[in-house]
Amino acid sequence: MALKVIILAGGSGTRMASKQPKVLHRLGGKYLLEHVLDAVLPLKPAQIFIVYGYMGATVLKALQHRPEPITWVEQKERLGTGHAVQQVLPFLQHPQDQTLILCGDVPLISTETLAHLAHTTRTDQLGIVTANVPYPYGFGRILRDEYNQVQGIAEEKDATELQKKITEINTGIYCVPVRFLQQWLPKLSNANAQNEYYLTEIVSFACSEHIPIIVTRPKQVEEIYGINTRAELAKLERIYQRWQAHRLMFAGVTLYDPERLDVRGEVVPAQDCVLDVNVILAGTVELGEGGYIGPNCYLENVRLGKNCVIKANTVIENAVLEEGCQVGPFARIRPGTVLHQEVHIGNFVEVKNSEIGANSKANHLTYLGDASIGAQVNIGAGVITCNYDGVNKHRTTIEDEVFIGSDVQLIAPVTVGRGATIGAGTTLVRDAPPEKLTLGRSKQVTVEGWRRPVPQAKKSKQSKE
Repeated sequence: MALKVIILAGGSGTRMASKQPKVLHRLGGKYLLEHVLDAVLPLKPAQIFIVYGYMGATVLKALQHRPEPITWVEQKERLGTGHAVQQVLPFLQHPQDQTLILCGDVPLISTETLAHLAHTTRTDQLGIVTANVPYPYGFGRILRDEYNQVQGIAEEKDATELQKKITEINTGIYCVPVRFLQQWLPKLSNANAQNEYYLTEIVSFACSEHIPIIVTRPKQVEEIYGINTRAELAKLERIYQRWQAHRLMFAGVTLYDPERLDVRGEVVPAQDCVLDVNVILAGTVELGEGGYIGPNCYLENVRLGKNCVIKANTVIENAVLEEGCQVGPFARIRPGTVLHQEVHIGNFVEVKNSEIGANSKANHLTYLGDASIGAQVNIGAGVITCNYDGVNKHRTTIEDEVFIGSDVQLIAPVTVGRGATIGAGTTLVRDAPPEKLTLGRSKQVTVEGWRRPVPQAKKSKQSKE
């Protein structure tokens, strides 16, 4: 028996008031559809089908970076959830297989809930996920008999006033043996208020055929919330961020305010790391033990060593910082940068595609681009590596124990030898030899007899007349 997964992602999401397909809106930095996909992957399904429809080419392009094999199935006409699953039926060849059916706009569903559903549903049963919610408006209601057995699902627009008072809802998540789908999908009817083929009708078929219906409840009811409006998207974003904050705190991370953290990717926690308010962590971020990230910082695809200090209002992207680095405030570390142990990068310093050796410092108002900088280097304020000639990028090499004075321009390609000193105000256009002082200033001149110009007196209006 193999597990197959069907994710329904063909809707337009009219109530989102967007030109984008609904499943391509983002939550926590990822597409809604990706959240669902990531939830099923740990179950190791034999095959994943994604049913696409509205702006299908856009959906396919957005997920082309995904490494896992996906079978894309087009729903040319959007005639309901049952019709969507019917499009997959020709691909389901083995009656003994199990099929998980999910919605692409329910991003918080957990692997644990899906695993329980799949593992507790036998091949002679129908499994469904239900939940009790305080405000069930818009959801299909679970109908039970006097023995509390599931008897069917009443959609909101077809439900009676009595049925609308039921708080147990259908989540749209099912585990169905393929053999039942082969029997039931061709029998679906569109005789309802929407003239659509509801997948929920398979529950009635199961009841009429005395097929046991197994109910799974999510650990947290928020897992089954779908998204139809931007307000619902914002609500789920906050729920998701709260979950991420709690996960980090339980792993030993201190958050000064859990409500003011945004995780937009994957975070690897570290004990005794402290995050101040309004920190945004995107992509893959590995925190460092004993580190500190100050307020209003943005980190994307960053690996931090132990005891790093990131001061306020700093941006770091696609970079590695080894143990004991200090960066900021108001610094920018751009892609391709590696800072070795105990490097200090100060306020209004920008580093791009550069490697800086241990214990080196650039504390003020500096740009270091496409540079290889050794250990124990001191870089003064206002230093610029002029790495771009208008067409090509060139590299600057600064060897160990160099001292570069303030307001120096290094015109790449250029090398500064070990232990060299570059005097302040120098424009370096040739290699500087090691252990020597290199200057490139023009001669200072004082002009005797010079006087600063004074404003000329303006003629009065009366004198003009």
